[in-house]
Amino acid sequence: SAYNRIFKRCLDFIIALIAIIVLLPIILLFSLSVLIDSGFPVFYTPLRGGYNGKPFKIIKYRTMVKDADKIGGGTTALNDPRITKIGSILRKVKADEIVQIFNVLIGTMSFVGPRPELLQYTEQYTQEESVILKVRPGITDYSSLEFINLDEIVGGENADEMYEKYVLKKKNQLRVKYAEEVSLKTDFIILIKTVWCVLRKFVRLFEG
Repeated sequence: SAYNRIFKRCLDFIIALIAIIVLLPIILLFSLSVLIDSGFPVFYTPLRGGYNGKPFKIIKYRTMVKDADKIGGGTTALNDPRITKIGSILRKVKADEIVQIFNVLIGTMSFVGPRPELLQYTEQYTQEESVILKVRPGITDYSSLEFINLDEIVGGENADEMYEKYVLKKKNQLRVKYAEEVSLKTDFIILIKTVWCVLRKFVRLFEG
């Protein structure tokens, strides 16, 4: 649709530019916290499957020990020992993903769109699932809301196996659902629901 190809990108760029200016103090504060807690690098930039199948580097705060992907699987387990102290806090409120607004600014991501997946999974997409790559990956979507507490679902052992067995197929179904329904109305509803879920996580964090 014209919205997906043109208008959505224009909206993303304008909102991302404003968001970066407004959130810059928070971004700097989180960056400093990660640096003090576990040193460099502050950011984690793994490859993910992107728009039209082109791989890109997604930007996240590094919430695990250095080279965590070399000493464990790609899926974060419940109470994963690789997670740092600051990383644990950032993850609980999804703040580790705030710097993805830079991905949105440069056009590799959108605010709303299918959550980008590991290349080992996107390369196995079926013909039906390939529609996922026809829209820009996003910071949030239906699957983000459904699996907002993913670590609790995959548990503390064999996280990759549990993810592939019980989560991946359902996530892909929700990604396809978004790709087929992409519209301004859909994006607005998902954004509102995401803000609500994140606020609830903040409340639970402080209550805990």
